[in-house]
Amino acid sequence: MTGRVSQDGFVRLGLADIIPYIKGVTACHPLLDQPTPLQYLDRLSDRLGIELYVKRDDLAGPSFGGNKTRQLQYYFGDALQQRADTILITGAVQSNYVRLAAAIANALGLTAIVQLEHRVDTDSQTYAQSGNVLLNQLLGAQILTYPVGEDEAGADRALEDKADELRSAGWRPYVIHLGEGHPPLGALGYVDAAREILTQRDDFDAFVVASGSGATHAGLLAGLKGEGHGAHVFGSCVRRAADLQALRIARLLTRLAPLYPGASKVQTEDINIWGGALAPGYGKVGPAAMEAMQLMAREAGLILDPVYTAKAFAAVPGLLKEGVLTPGQRVCFVHTGGLASTFAYQDVLSKLMSDN
Repeated sequence: MTGRVSQDGFVRLGLADIIPYIKGVTACHPLLDQPTPLQYLDRLSDRLGIELYVKRDDLAGPSFGGNKTRQLQYYFGDALQQRADTILITGAVQSNYVRLAAAIANALGLTAIVQLEHRVDTDSQTYAQSGNVLLNQLLGAQILTYPVGEDEAGADRALEDKADELRSAGWRPYVIHLGEGHPPLGALGYVDAAREILTQRDDFDAFVVASGSGATHAGLLAGLKGEGHGAHVFGSCVRRAADLQALRIARLLTRLAPLYPGASKVQTEDINIWGGALAPGYGKVGPAAMEAMQLMAREAGLILDPVYTAKAFAAVPGLLKEGVLTPGQRVCFVHTGGLASTFAYQDVLSKLMSDN
């Protein structure tokens, strides 16, 4: 293994050092030129009674960054290999995935078509116009809408229909699918991330990460198990109930194994799901998420978004309270970013803070 040794004694790997460990996949377009920081949170560690680190994937990639940058390296690699000139992607109205895809497409000279799904029942004009929506407009992406929020297959079909129109007009479109019927290329980005983290520090007892589409959670778990690491990985539900999310992660790992054999080392008992901050549902802010946002902001000066990272970080004090995590353990919280969407929740957050 190669890499650069920094002043703190840790090996710093570039993407060229990590990607060759992914088996059977050659189409990857590196979007990160160096690892994201692994930061120790001293005040929060003292308060919670653990050694708490944060993997700063909120700093990964352009336009407010986020974890999806790691996933998009593989989709854009595949798209470029196929000589695509247009990228089509679907996600929620305030999707970080969609916004990052539009930004990366611009940087590569590709056209971006983004489809926004109606997943959150709200009449807030701030939600509809601010945050990632505003950034998509600024980036010049062509914006489509899809009226259903819980129909991944239907959302994918709508993109395929649009892609067919483009092919008929002489374009070369590439669809980044959301549903489960396609190879989970994005999960490979977090197989990479697992290796990257272990070069920075390899003695964690547990990892905590948001679990939504499942690619980040499953990729991280597979990457750690593939390296023979025994840390527990806790996925905090942000979109669906814990029992359904566990099944989704299991299915995703099955589809990941042909791309990365290390995924086959994951056993059913390795899939740990926590649902204590999901309520009142996807894209809605409950007490646990609000408390987590304030705790991180006021003790560490880091901002969490209300949809993913607040609900993910809520798992740390939640699991400690339940006795699943124990005092003195070394824990890595994966900050997956998504900060632009915070501004779309201005009305909700202001009200919750004024009520406290």
